[in-house]
Amino acid sequence: MVLKLNKKKALKEMTRRHFVSYSNPSSIIAEQFRTIRTNIQFSSIDVQHKTIIITSPSSSEGKTTSAINLAISISQQGERVLLIDANLRRPKLHISFNLKESYGLTDVLMGRLPLEEAVFQSQIGKLEVLTSGIIPPNPTEIIGSKAMSYFLKDVKEEYDTVIFDCPPVLETTDTKLLAGQCDGVIMVLKSGKTDREKAIEANRLLHLVRAKVLGIILNEKE
Repeated sequence: MVLKLNKKKALKEMTRRHFVSYSNPSSIIAEQFRTIRTNIQFSSIDVQHKTIIITSPSSSEGKTTSAINLAISISQQGERVLLIDANLRRPKLHISFNLKESYGLTDVLMGRLPLEEAVFQSQIGKLEVLTSGIIPPNPTEIIGSKAMSYFLKDVKEEYDTVIFDCPPVLETTDTKLLAGQCDGVIMVLKSGKTDREKAIEANRLLHLVRAKVLGIILNEKE
């Protein structure tokens, strides 16, 4: 049961929500995401970063928009990309893609549905989306479960790149648990909003779990 959007409706929603890498690929912002894509690919010659976390120190710093645009940019070069909403407390991807919140990550991890039946085909290159699914009462336990470890192995074999839109580092332990198992982390900061000390603390906490911080994305003021 693969979810699909009406193409015309999907295009309208994505444009309205400023999916710049798709709606305006010749823009400066789209070019910047292509640069980020290239930087990730060349950040290590010997290691391929297949599982990447996008997070931020605190909320409302633009991490979901950054995750979407980076996923689009990578998919535009022919890679099969899976974008996952790993925020099991305040998920947003289903809103951005105009999807009803139904099946998703939690359903796959709990064995209710196979991955191929839970993903949504975005119709943008080879980009597929997995929403959070039903919000559980124990998100930390689910993220840190053996089922998640098995899931990571499976998606690394199935997709070229997997991008996780994760909760802010300083607000939950979920992101730190997942970061230690993934190939890299990108932190999103917002110019004029992100507190410098919070950014430093978030970076410190990620390094404590031996996460590989690949770099930051700095959002300008609105």
